[in-house]
Amino acid sequence: MPAIDYVSIIRSVYGDRRAMLGGSVASAIASWLTAFKTDSLALYIVSVAFVVIGLIRYANMRAFWRAAMNNEDAMAAEEWENRAVIYGGLLALVYGMWCLISMAVVKDPFAELASASISIAVMVGIVARNFGLDRLVTIQMLLVIVPLSAGYALHGDVYHAILAGLLGIMLASFRKLAADVRSILLSAVHGRVEASRLAAELDMAMTTLEHGLCMLDERGVISVANERAVRLFSLMGLPELLGRPVSSVLGALGDSGVLPRTAVDRLLDVIGKHMSGKVLLCLPAGRYYEVSVSARDETTVLLFEDISERVASEERINFMARHDTLTALPNRTYFGELATEDMEARRFAGAQPRLVSLMIIDIDDFKHVNDTFGHIVGDELLMQVANRLRQALPAEAVLARLGGDEFVIYRGAVGDAAQAQADAAAILTAFAAPFRLDGLTLSVAVSIGLATSAIAAETLDDLMTKADLALYSAKGDGKARSQLFHAQMDIDYHYRQRLKTDLRQAVQEGVLSLAFQPLLDIATRRVVTCEALARWNHPELGPIPPSTFIPLAEEMGLISDITAWVIDRATAQCSQWPGEVGVAVNISARDFRGIDLCKLVEDGLAKSGLDPARLEIEVTETAVIEEREIAHRVLSDLAAKGIAIALDDFGTGYSSLSYLNALPFTKLKIDRSFVADIATNPRSLRLLANVARLGRDLDLTVIAEGVETEEQLNTMLAHTEIQQVQGYFFSRPLPERDIGELIGRLNAAQGAPKAKLRHG
Repeated sequence: MPAIDYVSIIRSVYGDRRAMLGGSVASAIASWLTAFKTDSLALYIVSVAFVVIGLIRYANMRAFWRAAMNNEDAMAAEEWENRAVIYGGLLALVYGMWCLISMAVVKDPFAELASASISIAVMVGIVARNFGLDRLVTIQMLLVIVPLSAGYALHGDVYHAILAGLLGIMLASFRKLAADVRSILLSAVHGRVEASRLAAELDMAMTTLEHGLCMLDERGVISVANERAVRLFSLMGLPELLGRPVSSVLGALGDSGVLPRTAVDRLLDVIGKHMSGKVLLCLPAGRYYEVSVSARDETTVLLFEDISERVASEERINFMARHDTLTALPNRTYFGELATEDMEARRFAGAQPRLVSLMIIDIDDFKHVNDTFGHIVGDELLMQVANRLRQALPAEAVLARLGGDEFVIYRGAVGDAAQAQADAAAILTAFAAPFRLDGLTLSVAVSIGLATSAIAAETLDDLMTKADLALYSAKGDGKARSQLFHAQMDIDYHYRQRLKTDLRQAVQEGVLSLAFQPLLDIATRRVVTCEALARWNHPELGPIPPSTFIPLAEEMGLISDITAWVIDRATAQCSQWPGEVGVAVNISARDFRGIDLCKLVEDGLAKSGLDPARLEIEVTETAVIEEREIAHRVLSDLAAKGIAIALDDFGTGYSSLSYLNALPFTKLKIDRSFVADIATNPRSLRLLANVARLGRDLDLTVIAEGVETEEQLNTMLAHTEIQQVQGYFFSRPLPERDIGELIGRLNAAQGAPKAKLRHG
């Protein structure tokens, strides 16, 4: 039983002490009358016992109420229960003995009647007073009924015996009655406690609630309003809320212009229809409140939540998501939405076809500005460029920053191409004046790629592609000029699109092929590795150079499919070569995210049965920089499996020594540009020798690419620490069917005299 229930029951037992004392006195008088009539000493003793026990119980009850027991002090309540059982049991025993003496000893009719009637009446009182404690009720009933039943039974006739038996039924009935009363009491106690708790919680919630709250009765009158609601309406000039119809309160605010009339009407409509919903209220001084209406039964609750900060935050986030943080111009995504929306609107308007124009503007030599003067000056220049572009454009033009030093301009309903070119010319003229940046005076030019199209003809992406091609042409023609997309660019564009389509089909149908170019040990002239190179022989256009289709594959997201195919095919082919010859596969930056490279390599090795030590992964420094973190993890995992990792084309990228140390490279491939003139240019030779020495100091196998003459080979032998070479001097890339014969032929000559390495 919960402590609070237990304490409540004990308190009910120790209820009206005066009534208890009065009952004891009345019983003492009645027993004294029976003693006086029968002149029985035993009954006089009973009379005295009533008085003594009554006084003891009275004193005990006074002590209880002076103790001020806590509502949940179960241990103290148990002590008081034990005392009640002891004193109540003694009193019940006196009643029982009174009945037994009257019936079995003095055998006086008056004494029997008085003792029995009063004892039975007392049993009713026991139930009424002590119903909360079943133990006390049971003990008292037994101590009264057992002697009383014994007295009846001693009469010796069947009638008294039946009466004695009925007293047992009375005992059970009284216990059941006490249990019922106890249950009613506990329910009442629980209800009172729960009501008090709920009232306290509601009051606390109303007081601490961060939002304003109003409750409306069935007539729409405000019956409850917390402090925040009162404060909110006071700020709007209505401090009195309780007892007023909500329609008059909101209507007055709408009529006075404090709240928007449309929002007030919407809110009153939701309340009037007894619906649930939300309405946004815009208050003076830019405050926003969201009113949540909840309707249930006949009660409606209005919750006023101040969402001003959320609205401001959402507006900031929305602006940041749609605008460039530096120039505050629309970004690429938002520009796409604005331009596409305008094109669609004009397309569906049904007006006569007109042109739209799109310009991509690139700041010439902007990287030089950043490198020379720093990014702070570069950022300031970008902001001034944005301002100058805006001033040079008509108001309806959409200007955005694509990123970096590129801007884009869209203009709808251009009269003709000449007007579009005039817009570009105006921009070039605007950039004739120099820029002044933190005490610097810079002359900055721009190149412009311009494309025009009929509204219904092309998409925004098509226009962007054409303008980008035109910009490329303008850059190639000397910069600081504009170029309109023309027919030849269109031919080149469609040629490129055709290649994209055909390349996708070629990859899907698996019609690409592999070529292998050997890498030889410079001293022994033996083939140690063959680099696997993808080749595409177009059925109509003939061989397409890798320099053309590989960038296309990266742009289209096909490069990882090609890489997967190359790994699978190259490992299978290598497994057929002599055991000392390995195979090298090139990895694109996009492969680090486009595929699970480690699993792909594992599957290829498992399928072919190739030793991991015979596989080499080649990756450029640019690829590593673009995907630095994931590249480090993937390459480390591959190296842990025993696969060689080569840094390809060293010298063409950033040539950062930090990557050589941070990543698990085992080979360093020096770009062909270092080799081209080493036979005639001592400076180039010294540079190559120093790079090779650096690689050897880092415990890397050093490879030179682009060896095309015997003179280059002999020079490297004599003056560098190059260990392996690759180039046309030994072999061009060969198809799969021929590479095996080349390996056999070159490696069969291993008995020939070996060249000796000399360094100087």
